[in-house]
Amino acid sequence: MSNSKVLYVEDELFLGKIVRESLQTRGYEVIMEDDGAKVLALFKKTKPDICVLDIMLPNKDGFTIADEIRAVDAEVPIIFLTAKVQTEDVVKGFKTGGNDYIRKPFSMEELIVRIENLLKKKSESGAAKSTGSTHTIGQYQFQTNRQVLTHGKDEKKLSFRESELLRLLCENREQIIDRREILNLLWGNDSFFNSRNLDVYITKLRSYIKEDPTLEIITIKGVGYRFVG
Repeated sequence: MSNSKVLYVEDELFLGKIVRESLQTRGYEVIMEDDGAKVLALFKKTKPDICVLDIMLPNKDGFTIADEIRAVDAEVPIIFLTAKVQTEDVVKGFKTGGNDYIRKPFSMEELIVRIENLLKKKSESGAAKSTGSTHTIGQYQFQTNRQVLTHGKDEKKLSFRESELLRLLCENREQIIDRREILNLLWGNDSFFNSRNLDVYITKLRSYIKEDPTLEIITIKGVGYRFVG
């Protein structure tokens, strides 16, 4: 997807040069930074289409940067790059708003495919917003076009992935949805990392609807989920 703007944060300058040049040959505009403390200001100034963040950075780590970016923009896709492999780090990355997670060393083809997939989903989300609808979920109203969940006077702004997952659950209410199907539809594959990501998002959605005791997202062990209420 050429002409898209990538904010790439990496302090390994040799690797950074290779990645930047590879992306540029594919038609991407690359804004590169190696100092974590400077990223938020650069993000606000350049308004990138996607962010690729190394986690271990000088002055401010990638998780903190993602938190700051999410406070400004809930929709921009974020990919984490890291040599860390502990499960808790993967989960932390998704909890701070990451959309994908790539372990070092990685191939350029893998990175480019993941960037393209996230940009495609973002584009499709923008197109879908103009034709969105409202779902009544117990005591809640879910406006898919605005990605907002309303309970009384309280409004909860959902991320794109949260909204898409809740929409999928609503459209298949009282039915069992296969876990693998959800992963393939929303993440593009059913890898371990995406599977852990789904766990995090299900937990988030459960917390969002907890005010209505008639609503429940039931885990069907080894199969998937059923949304009842």
